[in-house]
Parts: sequence; C-alpha cells; structure tokens
Amino acid sequence: MAHTAMSGYGTTAGDDPLQTAVWRLRSRACWGDAAALLQPVTAPAALQRASLLVERCLYTELGWEEAEDALRTAEALAHGDDERGAAACERGQLAYAATLHGVRDRADEARAALGRAAALIPPGAPRRALLDFRRGLLAENLTRSPQAARAAYRRAHAGATAHSDLLLLSFTWRHLAGLALREGELAEARHGFGESLRIREELGYLVGTAPALVSLADAEVDPEASRLREEARRLYRLLGGVPTWLAHQLTPPAAGAATA
Repeated sequence: MAHTAMSGYGTTAGDDPLQTAVWRLRSRACWGDAAALLQPVTAPAALQRASLLVERCLYTELGWEEAEDALRTAEALAHGDDERGAAACERGQLAYAATLHGVRDRADEARAALGRAAALIPPGAPRRALLDFRRGLLAENLTRSPQAARAAYRRAHAGATAHSDLLLLSFTWRHLAGLALREGELAEARHGFGESLRIREELGYLVGTAPALVSLADAEVDPEASRLREEARRLYRLLGGVPTWLAHQLTPPAAGAATA
C-alpha cells in the first residue's frame, strides 16, 4: 500500500482522474483491474502497480507470480533512496504476506527488506509511516512481540497524522486497538476500532470495511456485536469472499444452534 489515502491518489476531490479510477477499483477489491490502468514505464507508476498487486496477495492469497514480476520491474526502475526504499518496503510486505498465509516461510527476507527500507527512508519522510506500520505487523504477527509492535504502530500513527494519510490511520487505529483489546482495555479498543471503521466508511474503502466491522464486534456485546458481524458478512459475500482471512470469523452459526 505505498499509495494510500492522501490528496493526489484518488481519494479527494480534484485528484487526477486516473488515480480516482485506480482508487475506486482498489477499494472494491479489483486490484488486477486497477493495476491494468497503470503503465509501468516510470518508477512511480511501477511502484504503485506493484503495491496494488502485493495488496491483492495479502487479501486474496492469489497472484503471487504477477506481484513478483511487478515488483522486479519496480526495483529495476527505482532511482534514488526514496524509490529504492519504497521498492524494498513492498518486497518486505510481499515476503510478509507469503509467510503469514503459509505459502512459504520468507520471514528472514521480510525482515531484511524492511530493514533495507529503513536505511533508505529517513524518519519523518512521507513513506516512513507505512514502513513503520509494516514493521509493526512483522513484530506482532511473525515475531510475536506486542511491545515492539505497539511502538512501531505508534510511530506509524504519528507519521500518518503528520502527512494526513487517512487510510493508513485507519490501519494504525485498528492495530493499536487490537493490542489494547488483548490487554483487556475495552474502552480504548472500542475507540480505536470505531475510528478505523469511521475513516474507512468515509473514504469508501469497501474491502477494508468488513475487517473493521469484525474488529469492532470483538470489542462489543450482543446485540450490537451480532449486528456488526452480520453487516461484515454481507460485505464479505458482496466482495466474493475477500479478505480470505475473514472466512473463519464470519462463518454463520449452524441452523438450529443456540445463540446467546
């Protein structure tokens, strides 16, 4: 997600029509169609195309070879520390996604790529917030280090706030809230999950709305929790079962089963 919800990337009035079209397709889980609108003849276009296809892998567990090809093109076209750092950040995210989904253990590659990105993208740079967030994901889900994850998410949250990156803020709110929920901090968790859902609904980020609904449901009690999960289930079906990793959380109760 190298190109997130900032002015100029299709999420605000007056943006380039191409970027608006890319955003609309991306937000509706049509990453392949969005990527097809971009000609990878310049480093920025190649990086954006690669980021879309990497994101598709994370959400669908499909398209790994196409993402690898797009990433190699982006790496070849990258010039200067910023673009090389962005390409390394995408390389780390793809390796993370492959490891998370059990395609292949690429955890060492993910760490190395994100470390390389950190050496190239200085603190305070626009791309640094996304990098910090992804380092948090690695710490939380692969290294199992919630303290390191929280520190990285907080840095990402501050960076996203400074650069008005609303979509990334929706991710940092959600993941910080998830850590709070694990520690039993229900009020903090509900607030963070609520902010994440609000931002995604305002941006029209449909593919990310079901996960936000499920997260908020985890911090609520019935009947509100059941209402949120049913809305998430509706969106999940609408998008053809994406994100794939929500399947086990949205399986409806068996017919005739008792409900609380």
